[in-house]
Amino acid sequence: MKGSTVTAPDQYASVRYLVDDVQAAIDFYTTHLGFDLNMSAAPAFADVLRGPLRLLLSGPTSSGARATPDDAHGPGRNRIHLIVDDLDADIARLRGIGLDFRSDLITGPGGRQILLADPDGNLIELFQPAHGPDALRTSARVE
Repeated sequence: MKGSTVTAPDQYASVRYLVDDVQAAIDFYTTHLGFDLNMSAAPAFADVLRGPLRLLLSGPTSSGARATPDDAHGPGRNRIHLIVDDLDADIARLRGIGLDFRSDLITGPGGRQILLADPDGNLIELFQPAHGPDALRTSARVE
């Protein structure tokens, strides 16, 4: 389609999370989940990076938040999916600093997962593949 812009395969995949406090969200993702701060225009907006994921953190005054319909408050059932090497160690570390999980640990044929929420209730799925991270690239698994 001429004149359209799409994300090229070598660029980041971006997900927008609406947050009440941009700095608190930056601190949460960079301190606890291994993201790096890419850019901050707090209190309106920031983005953090982890691998090919660019997480857009939009505060109440950001254009992304202002475009959201009034009846779309609160987090949805969607979540970002982060692959981890040692889920048990991550759960212990995060519980040890007082973070609460939003689900029990679930085990399925593709691996194990647990849900964590950021300070605004946006969900993060921590997932450990059944046979290590390379298993996701070599087989089609249903989680």
